[in-house]
Amino acid sequence: MTAPLLAVRGLEYVYPGGVVALRGLDLCIERGRKLAILGPNGSGKTTLLLHLNGTCKPTSGEIWLDGQPVRYEHRALNRWRQRVGLVLQEPDDQLFAATVGQDVSFGPLNLGLSEAETRERVSEALAALRVATLADRATHALSFGQKKRVAMAGVLAMRPEILVLDEPTAGLDPHGVTHLLGALQQLHEAGTTLVFSTHDVELAYAWADEVAVFHEGTVLRQGKAVSVLSDRKVMEQARLRLPLLLELAVLLLQESDCEDWDRQLPRSREVLLALLRDRLVPGRAGRDEIDSPSGHDRYSGA
Repeated sequence: MTAPLLAVRGLEYVYPGGVVALRGLDLCIERGRKLAILGPNGSGKTTLLLHLNGTCKPTSGEIWLDGQPVRYEHRALNRWRQRVGLVLQEPDDQLFAATVGQDVSFGPLNLGLSEAETRERVSEALAALRVATLADRATHALSFGQKKRVAMAGVLAMRPEILVLDEPTAGLDPHGVTHLLGALQQLHEAGTTLVFSTHDVELAYAWADEVAVFHEGTVLRQGKAVSVLSDRKVMEQARLRLPLLLELAVLLLQESDCEDWDRQLPRSREVLLALLRDRLVPGRAGRDEIDSPSGHDRYSGA
């Protein structure tokens, strides 16, 4: 059996002062997945993410990368952080250079790469996050959404295998969410494993392959998104509601003659609207284009 790309085993972390943030936590991150770390504020999500690239060292427990326990000496940490990139929730915590280009260049130059290779990586990262035109812009002159994408570009320039994002859509308007998820979807399709924390159940349902539900510093359940998010007991224990899209889809398909309705649950607003329209006017959904008021689903990444 192939080892997971990144695994957390029995992780515990106690902050100075005695506050217990993580409690015997287990988590498995498979290569090529989009994993949502879902939980309310204060459940330990950010603390976990800070452990995934060695920013925090656990009080006890282990983190394994490619089947080997990680080490915390300087060289091992550098190699680990090249493979697992972390993007913080507040972009101002990561942006420090005068211009966008200088900021995104910092990581590759710190790796000892040549100026030519650094320029290539900077151009590649800015293009991937759709902010190539901002290369010469002062970082303090960016909008919040632009800062988010530039901070991600700085991590992406390191070419990590796993991109870890803390509440990536927080503070963005619907257009900004769609724009950002579109860029992240392209990264995922190019082979990057994505791990993101969120308290947004709708985002987790629409966009994640897998979900790990957090509560009081531990994982209540991890698995396929639809299976986990439809587990009422787990969701109630974590003080989370079921995604509205999921609840409506279940009601709709359970009342239909579909034998495998649980395998056909729509993951986007457009598909659900098409099903509803087809129930109201049979056969119509296949002929009509379903448009949301904004022209696309907020979480579609289109």
